[in-house]
Amino acid sequence: MPFKIKFALSIVTLIVAAIAFYMQGQIGHQREQYLIVFLGLFMVFAMWLFPEVKREERRNKQPAA
Repeated sequence: MPFKIKFALSIVTLIVAAIAFYMQGQIGHQREQYLIVFLGLFMVFAMWLFPEVKREERRNKQPAA
């Protein structure tokens, strides 16, 4: 995934997590607030940590016998 797309997706994820954190606080869900923060940060961290899967094409495709 290109850097620009990954960076934009990270920013959007963090913004949505921040809004959800605020909204959960407004309705009194304290535990859910911290779960949302953890999940938001974990999603961004995992997106940057794990590389995208790239498959190589096989040129010598032989049918299985």
